[in-house]
Amino acid sequence: MEAKLNKILSAVIEEYTNSAVPVGSKVVAEKYHLDMSSATVRSQMAELEKEGYLYQPHTSAGRIPTDKGYRYFVEKIMPEKKLSLVEQKKLQAEMLKLKAQNTRLTRTTAKLLSSFSGSLAITGLKKDFYDFGIGELLENPEFREVDEFCRVAEVLDYIDESIDAILSSVKDGETKIFIGKENPIKEISNCSMVVSPYKTKSGERGVLAIIGPKRMQYAKNKSLLDYVKKLISTSAVVILIIGLNNI
Repeated sequence: MEAKLNKILSAVIEEYTNSAVPVGSKVVAEKYHLDMSSATVRSQMAELEKEGYLYQPHTSAGRIPTDKGYRYFVEKIMPEKKLSLVEQKKLQAEMLKLKAQNTRLTRTTAKLLSSFSGSLAITGLKKDFYDFGIGELLENPEFREVDEFCRVAEVLDYIDESIDAILSSVKDGETKIFIGKENPIKEISNCSMVVSPYKTKSGERGVLAIIGPKRMQYAKNKSLLDYVKKLISTSAVVILIIGLNNI
C-alpha cells in the first residue's frame, strides 16, 4: 500500500480508537496534518473502502476500519511502543509491594492490573479466578445494544472455560494479536484479543490476555502484556487482562 494510504488508514484508526464514531474525510484532513485536501482524503478513503480496509456503516456516515484494516495496521504500520519509565517504575513498585505482603496475590494483582490498564482484569491459577473491571469493559459503545451486552457478559462469566482454547492458539514466549473473527473465543468475535503465554519459575504455564473492542490500542496493550509478563514470570499466577485501554 502506498504511503499516502498508510497515513490515512493510521489517522482513521487513531481517530476511531478515541471517538468510537465513524470518521469523516474532513476530520482526517483538518486534524491529522496530512497536507491533503478534504477531497483528496475522501477519494483515498473511498479507495481504502474498495480494497476492504474501511467500511461505511451508513451512506451519510464516515468510515470505520475493518478486520482487514486493523490487521494491516498491526502488521505493517503500528510502531513498537514501550511503557514509559514512570509507568514501569510504578508497576514495579506495586508488584514488589504485593509480593512483600504475600496475601491474596492473585486477587490484588487483578485489582492492580485493572487500575493500570483501565480494563477488566482476571487473575488466578488452576480454575481459581478473580476479576475486576467488567463494568468498564461493558460501558464501551460497542456493547450498548442489550443483546450484545448480555452475550459478552455471559461469555465473560465463563471465561475460565476458555483458557485451554486461548493457550492452544499461541506459542510460549510470543505475544499474539487476534482481530475480530480470528479471536479464539468465537462467541465474542466482535472483539480483539492480545495474548501472551508464559511459564512460572516452577514450570507452570500462565497466560496474559487483553480482550476489548476492535478499536483497542494494540501497541500499548502488547507493551503492557510484555512488561507485566517480565515482572511476574517467576510467580505462580495465571493472569488475564480483558478490556480496553484508553489513550
